[in-house]
Amino acid sequence: MATSSANNSVVKDNLTLDQNLPSELQNIIQAKHHCPSSILGVHSLGSNGWVYRALRPNAETVWLQYGDSQVTCKRLSNTSLFIYEHTDEQVSEIPTQLRCYEQVKGNTQEFFDSYLHKAQIPQQWLDQFGRENCTNAYQWLGAHRSQSNSISGIRFAVWAPNAERVSVVGDFNHWDGRINPMNCRGDSGIWELFVPRLEIGELYKYEIRNRRSGAVFTKVDPYGFYFEKPPRTANYVTAIDGYLWQDQDWQQNKQQSACYKHPVSVYEVHLGSWKRNADGEYLTYRELAEELVAYVSQMGFTHIELLPITEFPFDGSWGYQVLGYFAPTSRFGTFDDFKYFVDCCHQHNIGVILDWVPGHFPRDSHGLAAYDGTELYEHADPKRGSHEEWGTLIFDYGRNEVKNFLLSSANFWLSEFHIDGLRVDAVASMLYLDYGRKEGEWYPNIYGGNEHLEAIEFLKQLNIALHEQHPGTMIIAEESTSWAGVSRPTYTGGLGFTMKWNMGWMNDTLKYFAMDPVYRQYNHELLTFSQLYAYSENFLLPLSHDEVVHGKKSLLNKMPGDVWQQFAHLRLLFAYQFCHPGKKLLFMGDEFGQGLEWNHDQGLPWELLEYDYQRGTQLLITDLNHLYVNQAALHQQDFEATGFRWIDCHDHQQSCISFLRQFDQEFVIVVLNFTPIVRHHYRLGVPEPGVYAEILNTDSGYYGGSNLSNGTAIVSEPLPYMDFSQSISLTLPPLAGLMIKLKSE
Repeated sequence: MATSSANNSVVKDNLTLDQNLPSELQNIIQAKHHCPSSILGVHSLGSNGWVYRALRPNAETVWLQYGDSQVTCKRLSNTSLFIYEHTDEQVSEIPTQLRCYEQVKGNTQEFFDSYLHKAQIPQQWLDQFGRENCTNAYQWLGAHRSQSNSISGIRFAVWAPNAERVSVVGDFNHWDGRINPMNCRGDSGIWELFVPRLEIGELYKYEIRNRRSGAVFTKVDPYGFYFEKPPRTANYVTAIDGYLWQDQDWQQNKQQSACYKHPVSVYEVHLGSWKRNADGEYLTYRELAEELVAYVSQMGFTHIELLPITEFPFDGSWGYQVLGYFAPTSRFGTFDDFKYFVDCCHQHNIGVILDWVPGHFPRDSHGLAAYDGTELYEHADPKRGSHEEWGTLIFDYGRNEVKNFLLSSANFWLSEFHIDGLRVDAVASMLYLDYGRKEGEWYPNIYGGNEHLEAIEFLKQLNIALHEQHPGTMIIAEESTSWAGVSRPTYTGGLGFTMKWNMGWMNDTLKYFAMDPVYRQYNHELLTFSQLYAYSENFLLPLSHDEVVHGKKSLLNKMPGDVWQQFAHLRLLFAYQFCHPGKKLLFMGDEFGQGLEWNHDQGLPWELLEYDYQRGTQLLITDLNHLYVNQAALHQQDFEATGFRWIDCHDHQQSCISFLRQFDQEFVIVVLNFTPIVRHHYRLGVPEPGVYAEILNTDSGYYGGSNLSNGTAIVSEPLPYMDFSQSISLTLPPLAGLMIKLKSE
């Protein structure tokens, strides 16, 4: 496999061009022709024989062999165009087998002419791409192994409707755009070329000449499956099939299950900074398959969510400025290495969710921006095509080819990598035309509103297609506004997502926890307000990477008080999250109380686990995960009001709340004390008489707490309290959460 790419400067033909040549031949010689196969290769002269033409810029001589004959081609008018005319009135059929040779710098070599081969992509695929929904465009656009006339090679195809000429360039043709110009397939704007004898592992790009300006530049393959490691930018020809999956049991179970009734506890990971080798280098996908998967399995998380691993040029974007929508980043290994990682996750009963970014893309000159010299993937109007705040560009969701590019990308990850879900980033920025814009920087839709109608339609089509084609898949919206029906079916007017991040719960909760406990009694509604809307969407409760960067502090350092109180607060926060209705997400490092903000340029400070507080916090997360998974009452009705019942939501003076999580005949009592004051003889109503036991106490000495406990023999009394005929008396530990359950006989 090649290891580097050239600078891809455009090579010019230095020979003098005869201006009397026909324009078709002039365009071929000047690398301007939109359909070189109409000139190059072998063509019939009717009843007079046939003609062969080849543009070989570096050749001194070109000759052909067919049958027993060997003939030399003539150079045309001191150019790089070589021609042989076979004029024989007895031979009207063109030869199907030609062998081509050239002499370059005195050396003779055979070359395999692309223009002896016909187009391969069916017209109906081209029509669908431009006019209908298409979720499998990656299967024929890009670079694919193929055969023609019993010869193996690579078929290239790219969409560039405003190009005058597109060439595939690489080490195999010295990055010379004159050697392999592609053929434009009618009005589809798709350029295609089969390059014989080319193999997997070759480096390539596309050299594009814009029709209007004549500017010539090189671009990556939008459908490329594997890139060079940044800062290099070329694609590798890559086989996407051939990996032998071992996750059949997982796949079968996923199709039969629904996340709505199952536990979903997500560990959010940035692969480049979860852990690094001693020399500071990244762990590979295969190393992560061993270390990360073992860790997540031990911790009890059900899913890993990866910050974008779709290829990206700038490390500081954390992957959110995507360039390769069909390529796992080469920073950590190969295409098959990432498949191995996902496969390993599934074999350990861990699902994999990818952050996926259809909301914007970077302006890098080698990427999608002005791809064919015009605004192709981005909206042409900067008021709709540019995110000035982020310095990125916005897709033109109303253009069918762009929409199909994104639909195919989403389907690609689910189909080819067996991914279990996509977390769609920055959905709010897609929904609103005035998102991040001041007066005069946007204009309304046709109805006068600020809704981005084309983006809304795209999101609906995305969710319909993915849920139909991949049953059991989760499509999760990171949507930060109160847009109604994000996770409701499209046939009821919703957007069709499986779930939505509950940003309101996250903001209110972190605001409450950052307060000195003395002021919390005046802000009790920050704890209780979420129940007014908790079932309006299918919510996931995120404590994500966004909350521990850019001066926001780590979760631990958001908490008030001394070190003991900070860790007590953190443990209480996690108990509140795991007991509140909704699926769960926690960013890496938070599970053991990382003190500093997350730094994407280095691994997590795993050495902190030498200390009791950090180790105790990690143990708590492990126990919370296992309780959440094993207690049906904590997850079966996450999205239904019948799964939750307040016991006492009014105790603002003592900053305590209590509630039930319930399913069928089972229930778990949750009591949370948000002050550092021990509450003795705290009475609590319970649904049934009997003996109760603590099943989790965040104040346990095992987790680093003060070890104040009610034990496993809490006997109910026939004293009515808070609409319950039975009640129990508890001691509430300081800054602690209790989970209590009725003991079975």
